[in-house]
Amino acid sequence: MFDIRLTDVPGTSTRVVPVGPELDDEMSALVTATEGAGARGRITVFPRPLRSPARVLLAGIGDGAEADWRAAGAAAIRETADDEDLEIHLPAGTTAEAVRGLAEGLWLGGYRYRDAPRQPRTREVRIHGTPHAESLTRARVAARAAWLARDLTNTPSSVKNPEWLAGQVVAEAATRPGLTVTVRAGAELARFGGLLAVGGGSVSPPRFVEMSWNPPGATTHVVLVGKGITFDTGGISIKPRDGMKLMKKDMGGAAAVIAATLGAADLNLPVRVTTLTPLAENAVSGSAFRPGDVITHYDGSTSENTNSDAEGRIVLADALGYSADVLHPDLVINLATLTGANSVALGKRTAALFSPDDALAAALATAGAEAGEQMWRLPLSDDYLENLRSDIADRVSAPGGPGSVMAALFLRDFFGDVRWAHLDMSAPSWAEEHDLELTKGATGWGARTLLNYLSALDGGQQAGA
Repeated sequence: MFDIRLTDVPGTSTRVVPVGPELDDEMSALVTATEGAGARGRITVFPRPLRSPARVLLAGIGDGAEADWRAAGAAAIRETADDEDLEIHLPAGTTAEAVRGLAEGLWLGGYRYRDAPRQPRTREVRIHGTPHAESLTRARVAARAAWLARDLTNTPSSVKNPEWLAGQVVAEAATRPGLTVTVRAGAELARFGGLLAVGGGSVSPPRFVEMSWNPPGATTHVVLVGKGITFDTGGISIKPRDGMKLMKKDMGGAAAVIAATLGAADLNLPVRVTTLTPLAENAVSGSAFRPGDVITHYDGSTSENTNSDAEGRIVLADALGYSADVLHPDLVINLATLTGANSVALGKRTAALFSPDDALAAALATAGAEAGEQMWRLPLSDDYLENLRSDIADRVSAPGGPGSVMAALFLRDFFGDVRWAHLDMSAPSWAEEHDLELTKGATGWGARTLLNYLSALDGGQQAGA
């Protein structure tokens, strides 16, 4: 990540002046003469030949909400070259929330995939006129989490097999005191029938990764579960070519929960977090699992596979069963790029939220709104339970009907007797073009929402309780 620091030392870099509800005297005339200059994320450029700085950018902050500042930061960083330094001059009275939003926007909008053919990011951003150092720290942690989630998701699947991804978790955790990681493979996965079935068709065997953050005095235990399909061909129920092109992103849920847990350690949050990521490649071969197979999950229940392209719920069932049987948490939050029906129902920017707990659903929606990561709660209707019945197993895996709802109803059996929420975030995990703080490609959706939610847990009181 490039450097952002607070300073009062003037320089000669490109100057950025946020403009919105309250304008200083120096800029008011320019803004008045430039229609729409204060609109959220609008950048107006004023060249200053033979003067220093040589350019001034007016960055619109709309109504001045945190999201508006985040949009302004992202727009400003995109307006400049990769090695161009910036000086941002804030008006008096700029709030801590504004500084956090601005810094997050700068970092998120300035993201580049680390292996892309670009020069290293060497720029420096200096922010003048604010004492809010803590806001900058929190923004750095949140943006770092999003960058990591984006990096992991953007990594080509020729590199990103289950073993590689597990190794990345181990390496990242090793840099943060207090984190522990257990990676299960081979015979250690004997009870994980769903994970073995889905990963059985690939030359890259599956892994089950458990990462734990357990600070002294923590009284609330949150389990985060993330779908980690490192590439999804659809298996025997093979996808068409167009449906397969972006399937390196099918571990976006795992990337988000991994990044959020690392962020919790960076912030030393006083909450116990256990992250479970079942990692597999859903491939086509003579050993791939088939429609009609009956799978025995970690909890001993069985599922009749009716579509090997609905593999995510199969591996998640094992992880959720393990959580209920071994960890006994206070609540479980699951993130998964689970269904294409998510985008049909809610579009490209909004995740589907499922939970039987009104307070937990509201708390997650609030955390998402603060992060600029939208979600919409959908129903868990028992009217569709008949569709899940199987003649030869406890349930079928993919019965048809309303896709996101059926997947959530399938998973409901495995959460156990705890508060839980499931986020189907397939659509917002990927951006087709730059959009505000999102850059084209993986978005890291969910990492910052989870950090906001975990940060709201205080003294053992569950957010939304």
